[in-house]
Amino acid sequence: MARPKEEQPTSGELEVLKVLWDRGPSTVRDVMEVLNAERPRAYTSVMSLMNVMADKGLLIREPQGRAFVYRPRDERERTRGRMVGDLLGRVFDGSARELVAHLLDETRPSARELEEIRKAIAEYQKQRGS
Repeated sequence: MARPKEEQPTSGELEVLKVLWDRGPSTVRDVMEVLNAERPRAYTSVMSLMNVMADKGLLIREPQGRAFVYRPRDERERTRGRMVGDLLGRVFDGSARELVAHLLDETRPSARELEEIRKAIAEYQKQRGS
């Protein structure tokens, strides 16, 4: 059975997306070189993964000479938003308060991070006129 095109990226697919968001349009070899800095991967494995991602609609594949150049279909923030929205709905029943409380419990942010979070909330309220 074929995978739905709107499925969230897997952890391996996210690794590829992060490389492409940081580097911009790249070939399989370009992506493989970045990924291999963390752990070795075969060219064919990276190529297969990126082709699956193109089939899923996560990447756009364009011919360039004898190779293909790949780029993410969506910007980083749009992908993050979809993934967080999915998590919020499936795990926290749509409750932002529950998600934030759980996040704080799990990450135990430093005083500096908490201050940055407070500033982000204040900026959000300012933008929304609350």
